Amino acid sequence: MRDDYQQLVDEITAVLRAPATLENRDFALIAFGAQDSEDSDDTAEPALDPVRTRSILQRRSTAAVRAWFEAFGIARAQAPLRIPPDPAAGVFMGRICLPVRHRGVVHGYVWLLDDGHLADLELGGPAGARDPRLVRAMETADRIGALLATEARAGEELGELLRDALTGPPAGRDAARSGLRTALRGAADGPLALVAVVPWTPGTGEDADHPGLPHLPGIVAACALLGDAAAGAAGAPGAGLAALVRLRAASALDPARATAEQLLRSPRATAGGRGPRRPAPRAAAGVSAPRRGLEDLPAAWQEALAAARAAHADTHLGPVAEWSAIGPYRLLAALPALPPDAAVRPLLEPAHVELARTAETFLDCAGQAGRTAQRLGIHRQTLYYRLSRVRQLTGLDLDAGEDRLLLHMTLKAARLGPQGR
Repeated sequence: MRDDYQQLVDEITAVLRAPATLENRDFALIAFGAQDSEDSDDTAEPALDPVRTRSILQRRSTAAVRAWFEAFGIARAQAPLRIPPDPAAGVFMGRICLPVRHRGVVHGYVWLLDDGHLADLELGGPAGARDPRLVRAMETADRIGALLATEARAGEELGELLRDALTGPPAGRDAARSGLRTALRGAADGPLALVAVVPWTPGTGEDADHPGLPHLPGIVAACALLGDAAAGAAGAPGAGLAALVRLRAASALDPARATAEQLLRSPRATAGGRGPRRPAPRAAAGVSAPRRGLEDLPAAWQEALAAARAAHADTHLGPVAEWSAIGPYRLLAALPALPPDAAVRPLLEPAHVELARTAETFLDCAGQAGRTAQRLGIHRQTLYYRLSRVRQLTGLDLDAGEDRLLLHMTLKAARLGPQGR
């Protein structure tokens, strides 16, 4: 279907004699057209637009660019719009936006650089475009909208099957796996990996027709999960995304990692509850171990979710963490929620956050004072003083292996948060 999009974008480029770019509703690049120099009477080199260049190279626009364009009501537009430049947002050249609609719903946008070549293009009023070239371009945009709507419906059906296979009742998982296997054909045999993105905002209100399921190369199915099936930052219940990704080889998780990085750039990789005093928590992603076939999907989801929680807990792992690389968090994420050990609890009080960080770093460095002081950027004498305070607060002997293990795992568990398996 990607070839169909490219062909339709090329048609718009040819009709308007200007390079067109197609993005979905979440500003992810789908296809772009390049104008043939033989079709242009202008012998000068075309001006390079940084927004278009970034969109093509990184396959997504920045948040500032999205905010500028959305401020003109493109998500509700029924006719082409002319949008002025905004250097503050990095938009140095104006745009003409052709909304890509199907049955009254905007599924994406076709963008044209308003660099002077289209100055004579008459956009018309709400009733439609008057310029015959634009009429033809909008007819093509409607065909793109029908394709995107069809793809969205197919994606939602696959997503429902994936959701049932991951978190449905045992009796329904076999049927869901069978449906997935039929729909995915050869891709169902793998190798595959699951990606978890937490938090993820599903479609609501005006976006209800857009559940926010991504359409990226490599994703064979995706679904949004709510409540206990997806743990948010610090273990808070919320919404997360599960994406089943096709791998090139069972030993190479690069495609899944690249997909996770792309998903984290989505505007939906945020959580609700934002406000002037409560910013949205940082999104993170986790990648499961590779799988062959669909039989082990629930376990793969637990791995991906644990890795995402670990990436939230430890910035050294994030923003994308692989299950195989999260160390003790593999064990801690599988344990039920327990209160902190009584001996370590005083160290976890807000007044002692620096002491807790010092103790954790010391244990991460296998008790090597030189490495610990260097990592913390403090003098050794300062380190020794802080460690003595840790001993006083906890009563633990940092020279005893069992006490060190208890302290280390309690500090890691506190960082991971209260959410159990």
